[in-house]
Order: sequence, then structure tokens, then C-alpha cells
Amino acid sequence: MAKKGPRIAMLIKKNISDIILFELKDPMMKLVSVNDVVVNKDNSLAKVYVSHLEKDKTDQALNELNHIKGFIRSSLAKKMDIYKVPEIAFFKDDLIDRYERIDKILKDINDDEK
Repeated sequence: MAKKGPRIAMLIKKNISDIILFELKDPMMKLVSVNDVVVNKDNSLAKVYVSHLEKDKTDQALNELNHIKGFIRSSLAKKMDIYKVPEIAFFKDDLIDRYERIDKILKDINDDEK
């Protein structure tokens, strides 16, 4: 039997992206990107990792998303055909920051060798 977790995570990611883009009225939220969704084994919790196009507004967008997560979850329930929609928790996706830090370290090492 195929695992449902990755499929549910993919559907949640797509639907939350659509909700943020089309249903939220705040113009700042139009620049939010849903980068990853991780669903736990029993599908009761979905961790949604987001970032903002303007890095300095990521924390503000994250606070707003966590504040309206009830609305997002109810809208998600209307879009998905599953028995129980998982609870949603939004987290800052710092993967790009880590890549930039690693890239800078590698450039520094490369410059030191020259």
C-alpha cells in the first residue's frame, strides 16, 4: 500500500499556496512562498515552511499566518477530500539563508587559497 503522507503534504502545499495567493486580502501576503509541508505519521499535524520575498518581512508574515491559521485550515477543508484536515503550524523556512551562508564560507575558503 502506498504511503499517503507525501501525497497529502503535496496537496496541502498546493492548496495553502492558493489560499494565501487568492483568498487573503493583505497585499503583503501575496509575496509569501510555501516552500515545504511536512505531515506527521498520523496526519494530525502539518508543518508548513514559508518564506517571504522580502526577507525582513518574513517574521511579520509568519505571525500573521499563525494568527489566521484557523481561517486557512477551514478553507483548506473545503478544498481537500480527506476525512480530517490536519492542524496547521507555520514555520520560517531558513533553507535559503543556510545555502547563502554555506556559499559565503566556500567563497571565503576559495579566496584564501588564491
